[in-house]
Amino acid sequence: MSRKPLDRRALFASGAAAALLAAAGVSAGPMPQRGGKLRLAVSGAARSDSWVQGDGLFMQVARQGLVFETLTEVAADGTLRGELATEWTSSSDAKVWTFALRNGVSFHDGRIFTAADVVHSLVALGDVRALARDRVQITLAAPDPALPFTLSAVAYVIRSAGAPETGVGTGLYRVHRFAAGQQLLAHRVENHWKDGQAGWFDTVELVSIPSDVVRAQALSEYLVDAIDISQPQVLAGFKDIVVAGGQAVSRSVAMPSALGRGVFDDLRAPQRWWGA
Repeated sequence: MSRKPLDRRALFASGAAAALLAAAGVSAGPMPQRGGKLRLAVSGAARSDSWVQGDGLFMQVARQGLVFETLTEVAADGTLRGELATEWTSSSDAKVWTFALRNGVSFHDGRIFTAADVVHSLVALGDVRALARDRVQITLAAPDPALPFTLSAVAYVIRSAGAPETGVGTGLYRVHRFAAGQQLLAHRVENHWKDGQAGWFDTVELVSIPSDVVRAQALSEYLVDAIDISQPQVLAGFKDIVVAGGQAVSRSVAMPSALGRGVFDDLRAPQRWWGA
């Protein structure tokens, strides 16, 4: 069954994440260190999924949480910051935006990230053109003061202009094995520009489990570390599992204490969690 993209504005206002963090006591947890494997069981996958098709939770996490990046991102503390863009300015009417791009970024196949990739990825927004290898201009049909926030969404991941339909991105994790509607195994990229900031696990595995009950059983038997769940009552009584806001996570996983949203926040949980 398909799941709609997560609404981050709603998550900002949700008290579920605060309850989760308080219950887990993550603020007193260990500092993040590299290593280990994160296993996530989620709903919303389909056999028709591809790197350009499928909007269920499985592919959303795969795209934005692992393989690709966007021009901007919403940080764990809820603030907007640059990701593949380092700064941006707009015209007084918020119709013309200019973004400076991060230098020294490579795609997983070794190709250097440039403005051409942004132009190719964001063409649907309007008139998108490269001003230089590291600078793009976006001219909108109507004013949008919130464009930098909009560009942090999974719909606006930046793909390689040379291989736009593949799982080749600039993200923290490189695709090792992908089976549509079933599994994604991704390995941490070495020498990524986010080293020391995010991407603490060496390997992240996403598995598709459509059934709430089966996902809960997998978590309770330590086969996975976190799940999404619509029937949280099936996990009542498990003291080493924290359930809140339709999501459940093992206490073996720690999160940034500043995180004020749901377990899967804006799909970047695999980047921000570490082994407790």
